[in-house]
Amino acid sequence: MKNLVSSINNKTVSISVVGLGYVGMPIAVEFSKHVNVIGFDISEEKIELYKSGVDPTNEVGDLKIRESNVKFTNDPSSLLESKFHIVAVPTPINQDKTPNLEPVIGASKIIGENLSKGSIVVYESTVYPGVTEDICIPILEQNSGLKCGVDFKVGYSPERINPGDKIHTLENIVKIVSGMDEESLNIIEEVYKIVIKAGVHRASSIKVAEAAKVVENSQRDINIAFMNELAMVFNKMGINTNDVIQAMNTKWNALGFYPGLVGGHCIGVDPYYFVYEAEKLGYHSQIILSGRKINDTMGKFVAENAIKNLILADKNIKKSKIGIFGLTFKEDCPDIRNSKVIDIIDTLNEYGVEPILVDYNVNNREFINEYKKEISSIEDVRDLDCIILAVGHEKYKSMLASDWKKISSSKGGNVFIDVKSILNENEIINNGFIYWNL
Repeated sequence: MKNLVSSINNKTVSISVVGLGYVGMPIAVEFSKHVNVIGFDISEEKIELYKSGVDPTNEVGDLKIRESNVKFTNDPSSLLESKFHIVAVPTPINQDKTPNLEPVIGASKIIGENLSKGSIVVYESTVYPGVTEDICIPILEQNSGLKCGVDFKVGYSPERINPGDKIHTLENIVKIVSGMDEESLNIIEEVYKIVIKAGVHRASSIKVAEAAKVVENSQRDINIAFMNELAMVFNKMGINTNDVIQAMNTKWNALGFYPGLVGGHCIGVDPYYFVYEAEKLGYHSQIILSGRKINDTMGKFVAENAIKNLILADKNIKKSKIGIFGLTFKEDCPDIRNSKVIDIIDTLNEYGVEPILVDYNVNNREFINEYKKEISSIEDVRDLDCIILAVGHEKYKSMLASDWKKISSSKGGNVFIDVKSILNENEIINNGFIYWNL
């Protein structure tokens, strides 16, 4: 195993990346600039897209996919060519908010069935402390017939990719690395240094690295929850939350958080992983779970304020045309996983309203498969009584107040819900809208 790094560098041994989504695919492409990479995913459809040079995630773009040297495959036996496996499958939550480890368990079974002696398996998927050693290792051993620590070793290096962010990319983010022992840690560190320009941080144990990931996202979740709670209170007080934040941020140690919808596959999920493991140990979360509950209610809060403002505008709710612009969990990416915009839609449905949905970043077929709802083109949208700007995609931010007016009802008294406070309030009001922001 001591020659594994040199074997990877001289391309006699491949790296494999298991799971080619928003995290795995950029890792595979970046490593392929330097070493041989096998990109494995169980989805035949996804593999065919990559082979044809199409990037459905928009993380690296079609050109880089076409130019990459990744061997894209859904054939598990191809993993036998690798002795350094990176697991980057999603780790979502179940309906009851408990961790869904099926993807990482499935990946471990596939790797185990194609694991050779002298290999290292590194997990990047977000998990609670203990999953790698207590759940994944036994699966690898059972399916390979090999002994961990003797025939193969494991490590954990939490993914930190920020989907849609073209500045904080894989190579520019410090990489946390951990291994089951000193040898595995040294090898994992050296392998990641091939692509990580920002450097690595050696965690003292696998559990520490696992905990660091769930904690960094839980911290963000709690801070945003605080701002969301303030927004709900300021709404009752008739105070503009954005004005308060701008005033507060003039102090040097203000943290710069804003209220908003908190979904996605990280911040909206990771706190539940931490809470789940804490409760198994007999500790009931006081802060983390409270923050998550607040953030989980924000879609409903936005929708209900849209209804209230339509009533104030003397609109017939059931006959009102409401357009929601932006359906992804964050700006300028096509990722719809755990998008809290869906909570806005569901709440409006409870009032008998079926909103018109618009998002140029989202694949219509994928959205139908996931949420059973269709997406409209903005060119086909007219006569809206209410506009909900839910996600601040760049194209929407560049639209003028007069552009929004063109797709609104000519009867006037229309409502504009600016969830992220990205537009100029006075310009919106001067164009005849009733304006509300979070």
